[in-house]
Order: sequence, then structure tokens, then C-alpha cells
Amino acid sequence: MAALRSALFLLFMIVTVIPYAVACLIWAPLPLKWRYRLTVGWPRMVMWAGRIITGMRWRVKGWENLPDCPAVVLSKHQSAWETLFLPAYLPREVCFVYKKELNRIPFFGWGLALLRMIPIDRSKGRDAFEQVVRLGQQRLDEGRWPLLFPEGTRVSPGRTGRYKMGGALLATRTGVVVVPIAHNAGECWPRNSFVKRPGLITVSIGPPIETAGLDAEEVNRKVQNWIENEMRQLNPERYAARE
Repeated sequence: MAALRSALFLLFMIVTVIPYAVACLIWAPLPLKWRYRLTVGWPRMVMWAGRIITGMRWRVKGWENLPDCPAVVLSKHQSAWETLFLPAYLPREVCFVYKKELNRIPFFGWGLALLRMIPIDRSKGRDAFEQVVRLGQQRLDEGRWPLLFPEGTRVSPGRTGRYKMGGALLATRTGVVVVPIAHNAGECWPRNSFVKRPGLITVSIGPPIETAGLDAEEVNRKVQNWIENEMRQLNPERYAARE
């Protein structure tokens, strides 16, 4: 039954993303604020379909921790679920830092490219990070929140990837706070798995981490400590056997 529901869910995404991407091209001349609101309608549809078709429900802890000021959002990365949920439901426009090659993906990439996020050319090495800082500052000045996954790639529940410095460096270079986010979406939408599992996904938003007077390494350490400690609260059974 789970496989059948997962197949229906995948079909829903395929059937809806193509016309939605065409619509993104049609409303491309509109102001960015309107285009963003229209475009994140598709992730919201996917969240709805995930709940109705596969039984993936969600709740949020810590809405009150979201600041009304410029911020860099750093999130745990377990699945594709959070890449859809966060832009759809965070109160400010978010902009992903991502490799520019994704813009070439038919339909999905086209819609992504139209949202003026922070695409980077990884072949440029150190210059790529300077591009992140330059574009990141522009997006912050526009009232948007850069969103990064410090572990870089999706990690399985109960595991911790190496926290890369990019997000912390961006925050310290631009002088804004960091918002850490933990979640256990991998329990319902596992990485590299076709089958989606019913259950309750908890998204936990931490208190903003001030960066003034701190270097990037210290900020990164604070982010990792908060996220990983919170993960042990969300799913203690995943860590008990490893500690």
C-alpha cells in the first residue's frame, strides 16, 4: 500500500510540475514578489498531496523564534521534503544557495532560475564564495533570507554530516543572525527512497544566533550544537545505539 501511495504521489508531482513551470514562464514579467508567491504554490500543493496521499503530516515548533530582521537560515538536510516546505511556509522569501547547473533541469530548474536566488559556479573555487557573499548581501538587502544546508548533502536519520562553513561565513561577513532549523523529514521521506512513509514530521526552529563579535568557526559550532542536540530530542531512538 505504501508503494502504491508513493507512486500516486510521484505521479501527482509529475503531472502538476509541468503546467506549473509553464505558468512560471508566463508570469515571468510580473514583479518578483508576485512571482515568488505564485511559484511557491506548487510546493504547497506537494505538501498537501503528501499529507492526503501518503500520510506525511507536519508540525512546527518555535515559530516565535523567527526574527523580523535580516537572517541566514541554516537547516538540517535529510530529504527533499524540507526543500519544498521551507520556501513554502517561512514568512519571508528565501533564496537557496545552489549550483547553477540546476537551472538547466527542465521545468523545475526553469522555475528556480526565475526566482533570482543565489546560483554559484563551483568550478570557480574561492571566487564562488565571494559570489555567494555578494549575491547574499543583495538578497538580504531585498528583505530575503538566504537558506543553506550546512551538511551539503542529505544525511540519513541518526547521522551527522560535516558542517561546512559557507553559511556561517555568509552570516559573519554580512553581519546578520543565523536561524538554525532541525527536523526529522527523513523518517517519512528517506533519501534515495521511492517509498514515502506516513507519519508526523516535526520542524523545530531555534532561537536566532547572533554573529556579532564571533568568527565563522564559532558560529558554525553553535549552529551544529543546537541542531544536533535538537535532533536528539526529536528522535532519541536514532542516537541511543551510537552513543
